[in-house]
Amino acid sequence: MFREMRRKKQLLAEEKTVDILKSCTSGVLGVIGDDGYPYTVPVSYTYKDGKIYIHSAKQGHKIDSIVKNDKVTFSVIEKDDVIQETFTTHFRSVSIFGRARILTEDSDRRQALESLVEKYSPDYIKEGQLEITKEWNRVCLIEIKIEHMTGKEAIELVNKNN
Repeated sequence: MFREMRRKKQLLAEEKTVDILKSCTSGVLGVIGDDGYPYTVPVSYTYKDGKIYIHSAKQGHKIDSIVKNDKVTFSVIEKDDVIQETFTTHFRSVSIFGRARILTEDSDRRQALESLVEKYSPDYIKEGQLEITKEWNRVCLIEIKIEHMTGKEAIELVNKNN
């Protein structure tokens, strides 16, 4: 169903791909938007137990799009060093295809929010719990179930690591 990566030498191991998802702090969510146009938006996220979690306002373009069609893409760029003299970049990135859903169960919502607090404010867990309570009725949580994931790096990085 999903295309194989053409440049297989540049494919990252799943462990390294997951490390990238855990370490990066922003990604780009892609949905099928209005009139079939792709719509992408930068988001903060967390990765836990093979899923991506994103917080959002309860209304807006991405929420409307997910409700209409749950197929999404998500990408993260860990490294993007421009090498002027060779007209290239030394990059490392992750691309995901998956299905998104709006979380409605309180336990799922709380787990997603706590995961976000743990990632972005690990020194403020107690304060994060208060923030969760304060914003509970205003926040929407999106879960992406990953169906296909690839990590890729520039061939120069592959060759350097071998």
